[in-house]
Amino acid sequence: MSLHGKSMVVTGAGTGIGRAVARALLAAGASVTLVGRRAGPLGEAADTEGGERALVHPADIGDASGARAAVEAAVERFGAVDGLVNNAGLARFAPIERADLADLTAMLDVNLLGPVRLIRAALPQLREREGAVVNVSSVGGALAMPGRALYGATKAALNSLTRSLARELAPHVRVNAVLPGPVDTPMYGDLGLDAQGTDDLIAGLVEATPLGRFGRPEEIAGWVCNLLDPETSGWVTGALVAIDGGRSA
Repeated sequence: MSLHGKSMVVTGAGTGIGRAVARALLAAGASVTLVGRRAGPLGEAADTEGGERALVHPADIGDASGARAAVEAAVERFGAVDGLVNNAGLARFAPIERADLADLTAMLDVNLLGPVRLIRAALPQLREREGAVVNVSSVGGALAMPGRALYGATKAALNSLTRSLARELAPHVRVNAVLPGPVDTPMYGDLGLDAQGTDDLIAGLVEATPLGRFGRPEEIAGWVCNLLDPETSGWVTGALVAIDGGRSA
């Protein structure tokens, strides 16, 4: 990979896919600004591989000033931003008649407005550096999602944003998205469902996945790194890459 010496910003970097992405980038020789709400998990992720190439930056990307501050911190520490991974996400599942519309507002703020804020904040750097954005979306934004329609709608919006910005920001900035299927992350303990509902959901997802299991965060991280790398993906933009064990086949 040609990521050695690059400066990357990763949101939601304390756990799950974001943590795996940050660790993979650090292992590839990149400098990484790890962004998330909780300093503890960010620090644990940074300590694994990082050293001086890891910057822990607790921030709420639901706030425009938080997005700007994250980018500014990366530039101050590493001198540039070459890539942005919009991984932070929020999921709340419920049938439409029981869904709390406040949850929709919260999901839109994290899943759509957060990436918009960060892309805008990082855009001068990304243009100057011929950089790349990878949005971590979901196959839920491309499939019918009974009982999860509001979450799926926020990810469909992120997919549309990805494709439109790929054209709008070309040729200087590449914008792609990965669409994971069910991945073994802490998200499944925080969906707003009771224990039985969560167990039933997980069983149904495994049954609907041709490869018969949840993915691992590291399996998503490798694709994210490839899309950031100008050597492997320098002619790839506007792609929505499903990494889902065949879930969307």
